[in-house]
Amino acid sequence: MAEARIWGLVPAAGAGRRFGANAPKQYLPVGGHGTVLEASVHALLADSRIDCVMVVLPSGRTLPPELADSAGDRILSCAGGVTRGDSVAAGLAALREAGAADQDWVLVHDAARPGLPRNALNRLIEQVLAGADGGMLALPVPDSLKRADGEGLLLENCPREGMWLAQTPQMFRLGQLTSALDDALAAGEQPTDESAAMSRAGHSVLLVEGAPENLKITRPGDLEMLRRLLD
Repeated sequence: MAEARIWGLVPAAGAGRRFGANAPKQYLPVGGHGTVLEASVHALLADSRIDCVMVVLPSGRTLPPELADSAGDRILSCAGGVTRGDSVAAGLAALREAGAADQDWVLVHDAARPGLPRNALNRLIEQVLAGADGGMLALPVPDSLKRADGEGLLLENCPREGMWLAQTPQMFRLGQLTSALDDALAAGEQPTDESAAMSRAGHSVLLVEGAPENLKITRPGDLEMLRRLLD
């Protein structure tokens, strides 16, 4: 059997309406590092073990020229769907058309996480390749957890022991992830991320410690914070 290859997949088909900007947040500038999308893709391409990154775009959009030019033949694109799950499924199918095999690894990374450090990415790849079914970056919850009622009043205190904050990339075999995601979507479910689909299908998921700067941009303040971190 040929040695398994490693591919990247960046779902970037979302409209980012919650962010409140005039353009989808993945196309906003992040300091001197290009757009959010460019920085997120290049964070994956920084590891030479990743053969190619598939960027899943809204229907009718093409790769920004500066991204296509800077990544060369290590970047591909395809059209996504309405939901994240649909877009990831489309990206997995496109990777298969590009030559990826079932046993190959796929690193699914949020388009809105441009601050992924190289050492965190390396840690994930090394620990998964050491023998795990698959894995994901995550951070142990550092603060007390509170559950609120519908009016924002404290309802209960929740123990934080064993609780983690999910990050990306999330790394799984292409064949297993495709099957797990297809089964969930066929059942009318929308997994919150790839690890949810894999866990639902009975696969074990290794939690690998990520990094605080690998935050997901969801509000304008997040973008400003990340610009300062990257600078």
